Amino acid sequence: MIELKDILYKVAINAVAGNTVIDVNKIEFDSRKVSKGDVFVAIKGTISDGHDYIEKAVKQGAMSVICEKIPEHIENDVTYVEVDNAQTALAIMASNYYGSPSKNLRLIGVTGTNGKTTIASLLYQLFKKAGFKVGLLSTIKILVDDEVFEASHTTPDSLTINSFLKKMNDVGVEYCFMEVSSHGVHQKRTEGLEFAGGIFTNLSHDHLDYHNTFSEYRDVKKAFFDGLSDKAFALTNKDDKNGAYMLQNTKAKQYSYALKSYADYRGQILENSLQGLLLKINDHEVWTKLIGSFNAYNLLAIFGTAELLGLETLETLQLLSSLQSVSGRFQYLISETKITAVVDYAHTPDALKNVLETLNDIRTNNENLITVVGCGGDRDKMKRPVMGNIASKLSNKAIFTSDNPRTENPDRIIEDVEKGVEPQDYKKTISITDRKQAIKIACQLAETNDIILIAGKGHETYQEIDGNRIDFDDFQIVKEELKKLNK
Repeated sequence: MIELKDILYKVAINAVAGNTVIDVNKIEFDSRKVSKGDVFVAIKGTISDGHDYIEKAVKQGAMSVICEKIPEHIENDVTYVEVDNAQTALAIMASNYYGSPSKNLRLIGVTGTNGKTTIASLLYQLFKKAGFKVGLLSTIKILVDDEVFEASHTTPDSLTINSFLKKMNDVGVEYCFMEVSSHGVHQKRTEGLEFAGGIFTNLSHDHLDYHNTFSEYRDVKKAFFDGLSDKAFALTNKDDKNGAYMLQNTKAKQYSYALKSYADYRGQILENSLQGLLLKINDHEVWTKLIGSFNAYNLLAIFGTAELLGLETLETLQLLSSLQSVSGRFQYLISETKITAVVDYAHTPDALKNVLETLNDIRTNNENLITVVGCGGDRDKMKRPVMGNIASKLSNKAIFTSDNPRTENPDRIIEDVEKGVEPQDYKKTISITDRKQAIKIACQLAETNDIILIAGKGHETYQEIDGNRIDFDDFQIVKEELKKLNK
């Protein structure tokens, strides 16, 4: 057992009512999960306020409550601790409760709009191939060396993060690569963690439904680098105009990577095809199975990180050439009739533009590029017409369809996407609400050597409609539809 005073170490406390020298069973921020001897942390969320559930948590056995305002009515045998920010307190307490697990391995955070999953996942893959015990905290999955766990958020809550880091400690994991989302930073989920390094990928239009303005979104990303210690490194994309901004107040040692600028890790694309990339990195040539200029940036970030973590250059280059693409990130197949289908998570304007420009660079223009794309419901509406504009402009045919409509009417979402289409591109677009039907039509329209891009959902194996999750896998569906055409 651990005492309350020990898990409150380094928490900024305003007031205490009761005794902190008491045993703690576990920490909870969901009142429904509270049991006897627990600490209940009252979090003010976007939908509900944990302060409204303090009384319920106490009735269920909570012996202590962490809150931003001590309630007027308090129980004599319960300890109440008032803090400025309950989310920050939860994160620090979680780290203390699990024995500060981030200090016992080298934790690397990857942040930016696009590329987080690819970089974190491929770093996991590379260090595993190098013979290390490795952990991964990503959108797709959580890995504790070889053990796989399902992921529910890009950056999990601080209790989940620390519990998995503790599992990693228990099996001797040496390196952990973690996606750090803007939501995660803003909601203080990464507070109390000790990062050995941070990677910045890029910044473009996303999550403005949550952050309100682009500058707020940018500054939340920057806050992650502001929090790095002088023992850590900060590796940034110098070709992104926000790259230098991320480093303005960081104490970490600063490094950069780029394709177009002078940088510590400088890359040049020598060949780019559907078979892969031939890159020159700091005067060394390397062939990789990944495709496109956006992956060239990802590979530079991976190379730089491996070097900064002490791997030898030649070993890193050999390992880069063996890396396999990540599920739902430019994942492709070629049918018997020579139709290429690409499934990608591109759900932001910048990501969609990158994938389409890559496909246009690779193809000879003797074949058609057919894009199936939609936008998620209950999310940033401003990007919808931009996505429609990009898809219709850079494709021979754009099919607008459902993504995860969630609680919104999918037809209304598609109408928002259609608003971005310019008059000269109207004839290139069709709208099919049913996503499976849209993929089927794309396959039927395609001829030999044509390319189909299915964008937006990538690795996801479900669709969210009216609060329900329905089995849905873009890659499996396009594979099946193309098989039918071969018969």
